[in-house]
Amino acid sequence: MKLIIDDADVKAIRRIWDYYPCAGVTTNPSILAKSGRPPFEVLREIRAIIGPDAQLHAQVIAREADGMVKDAERIVRELGDNTYVKVPSLPEGFKAMKALHAKGIKITATAIYTPMQGYLAGMCGAQYAAPYVNRIDNMGYDGIKVACEIHEIYKKNDIPCEVLAASFKNSQQVLELCKYGIGAATVACSVIDNFVKNAAIDEAVEAFIHDFEGLTAKGTTMSSC
Repeated sequence: MKLIIDDADVKAIRRIWDYYPCAGVTTNPSILAKSGRPPFEVLREIRAIIGPDAQLHAQVIAREADGMVKDAERIVRELGDNTYVKVPSLPEGFKAMKALHAKGIKITATAIYTPMQGYLAGMCGAQYAAPYVNRIDNMGYDGIKVACEIHEIYKKNDIPCEVLAASFKNSQQVLELCKYGIGAATVACSVIDNFVKNAAIDEAVEAFIHDFEGLTAKGTTMSSC
């Protein structure tokens, strides 16, 4: 399962990118709005941080298919070939996905709440489909189950699309999908930080350092002893 950052906070993205094995960054209009900066200015800065070979996902805004295609073409023109255009999974979006697939533009189908949306997006040529795990949970359904069902639909129907699960509130949700082996999960920087935020881990490392310095001298490491 690929790990992707879901954020538009450039400082946070840079920090997470330095430390963790991430495959790219996803954004959405609401995340970009929080930056308070022009959208393409932020997206170009993210592209500069992650480089040309990493995935960058950015969303169309137009309501109708023709406008979505124009938005997509601008997004790819600004941000490079390894950019995935996020298109909402509704009728106009499916129409746009078919047109974008014919043009060879990479697609991430977004705003997915049901397996049937995922199926249609895959059949329209999307490379990724993004079910909103925690939002589905908040509606009284099982977001993990929906993501896994979409994954199984793709496998059993030989649809060349992967699940890109989104909308997480905790690391346990991410872990469940990791164990299942879905294609990717896009996770906020704050949740990624919590993957290894554990007092027991910190205490164990500090104990090792304390014991080693007791053997040698304070501030000594393996390279200096």
